[in-house]
Amino acid sequence: MLTWLTEYLAQFHSGFNVFGYITLRAIFAVLTALIIAFMVGPSMIRRLSAYKIGQTVRDDGPESHLTKAGTPTMGGALILVAIAVSTLLWGDLTNRFVWIVLLTTMAFGLVGLVDDYRKLVLQDPKGLVARWKYFWQSMAGLAAAAVLYATASTPAETQLILPFFKDVVIDLGPFFILLTYFVIVGSSNAVNLTDGLDGLAIMPTVMVGGALGIFAYASGHQQFAEYLFIPSLPGVGELAVFSGALVGAGLGFLWFNTHPAQVFMGDVGALGLGAALGVLAVIVRQELVLMIMGGVFVIETVSVILQVLSFKFTGRRIFRMAPLHHHFELKGWPEPRVIVRFWIISIILVLIGLATLKLR
Repeated sequence: MLTWLTEYLAQFHSGFNVFGYITLRAIFAVLTALIIAFMVGPSMIRRLSAYKIGQTVRDDGPESHLTKAGTPTMGGALILVAIAVSTLLWGDLTNRFVWIVLLTTMAFGLVGLVDDYRKLVLQDPKGLVARWKYFWQSMAGLAAAAVLYATASTPAETQLILPFFKDVVIDLGPFFILLTYFVIVGSSNAVNLTDGLDGLAIMPTVMVGGALGIFAYASGHQQFAEYLFIPSLPGVGELAVFSGALVGAGLGFLWFNTHPAQVFMGDVGALGLGAALGVLAVIVRQELVLMIMGGVFVIETVSVILQVLSFKFTGRRIFRMAPLHHHFELKGWPEPRVIVRFWIISIILVLIGLATLKLR
């Protein structure tokens, strides 16, 4: 939105041309989202507390979690609002990728909002029935996939890129829609499963989102893309602004979500942010790199799958409790130790993912 204003003002003073640079607008997107989170956060927490929209805690979980009962939830709405406002202010609103990512994020956030509302406000322990939750996630994921496929202007936009290989690409054709669907929906649910400790999900999300912003900027810059042997995708660089907004909003939320948390993000934040990472990875053609950088999300999801399958077929549990972070808590690790060690693992994995830019 502000890009239109600065383009107009540039007619009168050349200094406004600086806002044409994606890097500067990405920085301002970070700062804007951060400021919005800082300004809105305290009042949102007070309002959620006043309406008693608080977390319910399972009796079979770690005892330390009993103190979390009643902590304001649905704070993820703060993240999504900050992302949306910052992106609309600093992004190029004529860019189709900006709208696809933003609308997909908000659609998944809306599904999470309905689930949280039913559980926390209407006191329905089931929340949004699982089949309907998955149905609406699927509809949003398929819609994003179909639009990306239908509007693809270059073959590279629907090719699967293998990391660490210069010239190995796979033309997906219509299978692009299926892959995109699984990446977006899978990423959304993986972040949701990881969101079980204070700051555990948001920090890896911030790191992965920031790294995908770097991929977006490089892919949208023809010279950088050619030098790094990654697909050159015109217009994708604008997603660095969205990534900046995600980073700023995430850090702003972490200010209140750090241990002991004043607010939890709930499904509204986890589902929305997970979808954002998935659709970002799809657009920059780095789905496999997302699995590397988001390794913490992958491990948490796999731990749940293995636990369910093991108990169903053998009657035994592999872990003391799933997702995996609860297993370590029940082994006696203090919550901050689990969180920080998972953060460290995320940093390592994100650096490995970024290394694929050059190791080809």
